[in-house]
Amino acid sequence: MDKNAPALSLPAEPREFGFLVGGQWIAAGDREVFERSSPAHDVPVSKVVKCTPADLDMAVAAAREAFEDGRWSRIPAVERANVLLRVAQIIRRRADEIAYWETLENGKPIAQARSEVDGTAGMFEYAAGAARALHGDAFNNLGDGMFGLVTREPIGVVGLITPWNFPFLILCERVPYILAAGCTIVAKPSEVTSATTLLLGEVLQEAGVPDGVFNVVTGSGSTIGQAMTEHLDIDMVSFTGSTAVGRSCVQAAAGNFKKLGLELGGKNPQIVFADANLEDAADGVAFGIGFNTGQCCVSGSRLIVERSVAREFEQLVASKFEKIKVGDPLDPATQVGAITTPAQNKTIMDYITKGREQGARVVCGGEQLDFGRGQYIAPTVFGDVTGDMAIARDEIFGPVLSVMPFDTEEEAIAIANDTVYGLAASVWTKNIDKALNVTRRVRAGRFWVNTTLSGGPELPIGGFKQSGWGREAGVYGVEEYTQIKSVHIEIGKRDPWVS
Repeated sequence: MDKNAPALSLPAEPREFGFLVGGQWIAAGDREVFERSSPAHDVPVSKVVKCTPADLDMAVAAAREAFEDGRWSRIPAVERANVLLRVAQIIRRRADEIAYWETLENGKPIAQARSEVDGTAGMFEYAAGAARALHGDAFNNLGDGMFGLVTREPIGVVGLITPWNFPFLILCERVPYILAAGCTIVAKPSEVTSATTLLLGEVLQEAGVPDGVFNVVTGSGSTIGQAMTEHLDIDMVSFTGSTAVGRSCVQAAAGNFKKLGLELGGKNPQIVFADANLEDAADGVAFGIGFNTGQCCVSGSRLIVERSVAREFEQLVASKFEKIKVGDPLDPATQVGAITTPAQNKTIMDYITKGREQGARVVCGGEQLDFGRGQYIAPTVFGDVTGDMAIARDEIFGPVLSVMPFDTEEEAIAIANDTVYGLAASVWTKNIDKALNVTRRVRAGRFWVNTTLSGGPELPIGGFKQSGWGREAGVYGVEEYTQIKSVHIEIGKRDPWVS
């Protein structure tokens, strides 16, 4: 997106959205409505329906019917692939519109939102190929009288619960792969960022996804999300959010032993050795915590830096932070936008206060920014952080970086692993032996060497330890939504058991 383009304007009045069940858009009627205000501008931008458990039941029934009658699950993979390719084309055509609504509800910079939307088209294209490549195995080694097959079948109806930090990106890191596997979906976006999920419903309809294959119910996590994880006719739930809520999903899913895919919290290390290109590393570290205002489960919130360069590197990062353009997310030049919810804004500021109280040193930032409207926090660096401090242990989910020095490679690895989480990690070094050793020994589901927060649809997403279960994206992400069946075929005449 052209950073010299003029800032976009706000809508004259909030847009009203319905919800999608069985191919039909349903208006609010006498249901309650949630009005969402832009976190950057404090003006209402959207209205979404507060669906009821009965609405969820209706959506699940539609998804079940669509799955069982085979309108999607049993058609040739090439037909599913062709639909997914059309989805990619429509997303590219509507990218500006989708990015606009993503920014209005979330507060992220419009340039970032546009880049994310563009990337999601590639996810549908990759999933189209994966749909055609999905296969099982044959066993021709069981003797002359037996032939064995292993088939992959779609798991069924999938409940998809997505968060507010990347409403469209995280949605599209799952939907194309779920559809490629042949499953049907009931999606529940965060109540504060529902618009782009509903827009994807329009896109899928236009592309030719059959009625009932993709359904959207809107509402709160405590009502609709909880009912979804408990629902006895949902075969699998994919949840992205906090570890605490993920734990409650595990308990709720016990009713029918549904499968779970969980991408949860992270307290991700960025390890910087003295032999790294320090200028590149400083820029990467700033990006790793500043991107999406740090409201990112894979944000690099712990900077573990070799002691011999720790103070020099701390200042390099602080210098980068001070040059970051924080402001109106509708301005194409903005790099860091608004904090998405008042509750999250308070959480971040409370952690900044706690960091000071526990003895950490504010290198830069540490304050709320006043632009006359909206909620903004200056990207913050804390020095003199020890491993027992709250800012070093808890997922803050904001632009707050904790700096901890190390003396040896072993110590760096130990500090990186000193967390209940294991979602992502980065290492910066020009020594390939160090890079490989750290990559092998730090427990994280995603790893970056001399870069951070990069990737594409080919590689899987997921965490170790309390950062989640299962994998999304890539071939693994399609397989996640299948189940395996063993088939034994006897050849020739049976040896009688009863003579």
